[in-house]
Amino acid sequence: MSHSALPSRNGGQILIQQLRQHGARRVFLVPGESYLPCIDALNEHRDAIEPIVCRQESGAGYMAEAYGKLTNEPGICFVTRGPGATNASIAVHTAYQDSTPMILFIGQVGNDFIEREAFQEIDYRRMFGPMAKWVAQIDDTARIPEYIARAYSVATSGRPGPVVLALPEDTLWGEACVADVAPRPRLHSYPSQQQLSELHQHLERAERPFLLLGGSGWTEQAQREIAGFADRYALPVGVAWRRLECFDHRHENFVGHVGNGMHQALRERLKASDLIIALGTRLGEPTTEGYSWIESPVPSQTLVHVYPDPEELGHVYRPDLAINADVVGFSASLATLAPTRPPAWQQETTAARQAYLDTLTPLEAPGPLSLDRVTKTVDRMLDGHGCITVGAGNYALYAHRYIRFGGLGSSLAPTVGAMGYGLPAAISSKLEYPQRPAVCFAGDGCFQMNLQELGVALQYRLGIVILLFNNGMWGTIRAHQEHDFPGREIALTFTNPEFDSLIRAYGGQGEIVEDDAVFEAAFARALTFTEQNHLPALIELRYDADGIAPGERLSAIRAAALERRDSAMPQEPPHD
Repeated sequence: MSHSALPSRNGGQILIQQLRQHGARRVFLVPGESYLPCIDALNEHRDAIEPIVCRQESGAGYMAEAYGKLTNEPGICFVTRGPGATNASIAVHTAYQDSTPMILFIGQVGNDFIEREAFQEIDYRRMFGPMAKWVAQIDDTARIPEYIARAYSVATSGRPGPVVLALPEDTLWGEACVADVAPRPRLHSYPSQQQLSELHQHLERAERPFLLLGGSGWTEQAQREIAGFADRYALPVGVAWRRLECFDHRHENFVGHVGNGMHQALRERLKASDLIIALGTRLGEPTTEGYSWIESPVPSQTLVHVYPDPEELGHVYRPDLAINADVVGFSASLATLAPTRPPAWQQETTAARQAYLDTLTPLEAPGPLSLDRVTKTVDRMLDGHGCITVGAGNYALYAHRYIRFGGLGSSLAPTVGAMGYGLPAAISSKLEYPQRPAVCFAGDGCFQMNLQELGVALQYRLGIVILLFNNGMWGTIRAHQEHDFPGREIALTFTNPEFDSLIRAYGGQGEIVEDDAVFEAAFARALTFTEQNHLPALIELRYDADGIAPGERLSAIRAAALERRDSAMPQEPPHD
């Protein structure tokens, strides 16, 4: 069809139609006049695209990022120019470090006003350049389909990540006769036969191998294939920092969460391994505990690193075998590999599994409310169903330690350590899987960074459960403060509102729990309320602030720091 025979459409209509062509089912937005033609065009797609009206751009961006994690498709977010874009930038940074496909659309001043520092004008290429895979501005209405098709391709190919597209007003209000661009199939990358042969040889020579899984882009099929590979070779399997959903924790080969807060036996096992197969993970700072258990640039262990971006291979660690493949392509290629003899390390894997199971026994905690026992109760009652979300803070370590995650969609956690993530992520999970429980673990500080998104749960009738860990302070920073400046606590405490009253203002149910004995009944009531009323429920956990992390106390951190300081002080010579 010639362009002259195509209907004339404004930029907003072209853009939204192009999103529909590419399979967008939901867009998260905070409305702004700078992209009104896009908002209006959603009227024509009520049957296919659901607009989720958020309360603040960081919440909208987090929801879109969580959608990308859950679906492997780009989460779509629209925000207005200037302040809207700066608010949304935290979600772009999260998507970048978490390797999550996402497309952020930002309204922009018209080209007739550009470069004058017009109202709310920002150069988005400069602003987002270091934290997005591609940043562009669509200056020609007729090229919108081209840009959207490329945005989808960039966001999902290689190492997935965020794309930012600025939309000048004249581009959106302008009209063009242009054809839509059909989406292309997702491309996967695969190892060569030579690389598979080398991997097999490394496994044949190994005595203490370890399989570490992480990254994004996993599918149920890929997880089944990687589980079969682990079974055949009797490999101990760990998941990278906050990639808890990459492997079913109930599998007999699962041995723990690798990274900050991991148990000592697992740390020692990683150091003693003679072969690390790292699949999908960058081996970043939190996973390697500051690049400690695996040394950079040349590890003491034999390293097989499998990653979809060739620039990452050798970037921090020099692997013995580098394989440029994504998790889907690599897992599908493993069917041809099998050991030539029973793996000699079977007993080691069994021992590693038992060491992991031992960590599920709650540690001692001060006061009548133990967060260890609370989290164990959550794990038992959910029994592998639903999704646990967290933001950032020491409270998240309880979920990392005690929840047995069940695979895809069971965890939403920002590897970048972004606060305020848990509530928007739980909302996104409930939108995608209405029949599954969505439980948000949130610190009192973390929760208050995006608590306004409770309005989304109210508006769209979303029954999420919030477990609010209330210790009245920025706990993680307090632990660091006691470690580095013992006994000099300042500027880290705050006065909280009545959270149980706050949730009722949003149509929800709230309770305060201060004792282990009543938590199970309270959690059961919360789950029932959310299922029956499709509204949020909140349980405020008031606990002894000295219990700062599983098995750790602030008082002990302070005492150890004071002892180190005193032992380092020069001693005065004795007087005659």
